[in-house]
Amino acid sequence: MKTILVDAYNTLVIPGQGVFADLHKLLEQYPNKKIILTNANDEEMVELGLTNLPYEVFTLKHNPDKTDPEYFKTMLKHFNLQAEDVIYFEHNEDAVKSAESLDITASHYDKDKRDLVALKKFLDENA
Repeated sequence: MKTILVDAYNTLVIPGQGVFADLHKLLEQYPNKKIILTNANDEEMVELGLTNLPYEVFTLKHNPDKTDPEYFKTMLKHFNLQAEDVIYFEHNEDAVKSAESLDITASHYDKDKRDLVALKKFLDENA
């Protein structure tokens, strides 16, 4: 069973609204461990509403950002995971490419469409 890596801001957390309830409900259908990934520093965690989230949050506080494969190398090491142990969905295409460069199965999530049917398909096929 793979760990599901969830992008924080503009994916799980909708700006000005908080946790996207329908996405959270979808994720709760899976018994897999979930980890929320963000670049946010301490101030941004509060400003962006990334506190009191339903799953563990991992950040490197922009040192580096998710667009740098080192972010994912550090995250995997932190949780004692391998690339094949995780799947990831994210709204930033450069972060998706960064994860994929390390052979992490990743999917681009369109923050405007919020296509939960496509996301469910990705999760069902890869989790």
